[in-house]
Amino acid sequence: MKRDWVATARTLSEALPYLQRYDDQIVVIKFGGHAMGDDEAMAGFARDVTLMKQCNLHPVVVHGGGPQIAAMLKKLNVQSEFVDGLRVTDAATVEIVEMVLAGAINKRIVSAINHQGGRAVGLSGKDANLMVCEKLTRTKRDPDSRIEQALDLGFVGQPVQVNPGLIETLVRAEFVPVIAPVGVGRGGETYNVNADTAAGAFAAALRASRLLLLTDVAGVKDADGDVLTDLSPEQCARLIEEGVISGGMIPKVQTALDAMKGGAGAAVILDGRAPHACLLELFTSYGAGTLIRS
Repeated sequence: MKRDWVATARTLSEALPYLQRYDDQIVVIKFGGHAMGDDEAMAGFARDVTLMKQCNLHPVVVHGGGPQIAAMLKKLNVQSEFVDGLRVTDAATVEIVEMVLAGAINKRIVSAINHQGGRAVGLSGKDANLMVCEKLTRTKRDPDSRIEQALDLGFVGQPVQVNPGLIETLVRAEFVPVIAPVGVGRGGETYNVNADTAAGAFAAALRASRLLLLTDVAGVKDADGDVLTDLSPEQCARLIEEGVISGGMIPKVQTALDAMKGGAGAAVILDGRAPHACLLELFTSYGAGTLIRS
């Protein structure tokens, strides 16, 4: 037992330089995937977020909720389809998306953090015009004619303006903002925004020291399937061109690069299924995923 105490003390001591590095810094965390559907994982995440705040690091949580949205659409017998990984969101669907994201899921995360002793506040991108969006436009090439055709994704939004003043006020007042990725159009429309995209937009606007993208994979992998621990933007571009980075990992990497271009210090794609993934990444020399930095 004594050895365990010594090991714990050593771990705390070794964390000191990392605690100093992130002192008074903002870290944006995209929370989603497996951890959101598991009560034990949710409690662990909430405890880690509370610990970060206690150490004078300022976590800002942006969450997803795809599986929960799908379950509610099925329950209400509302048909929905995906195009290029994005949910086509008509007027009926966007109401359900907002209800699930800004309602049930958001408050569950807020309650979990508060239960651990934190002070979390739930918001969506519509509050105080935090995230102003335009309709996302995508095209698809017809396989026969080879002509580019516009795709109508409905109320799927692309952030064009993030107004972080409210978030900065909450951070200074020692609250933990928890943000649902629901944006507002210039005409008052409600937009469904990809959670990774929203997190990247907030990380850029807040000039966050780190953007942590929690996923259900270990990180970006090389051609042999091994996790790459450190990448530059140039290496990311080369791996995408070579097809090593492919599929759903491409938009995550692009989100990381866009956030850095907009003002975030660095981004990490890490496995949210691993216990204490955020703490391992921030406060130890081992890390927990793929760090992308200039």
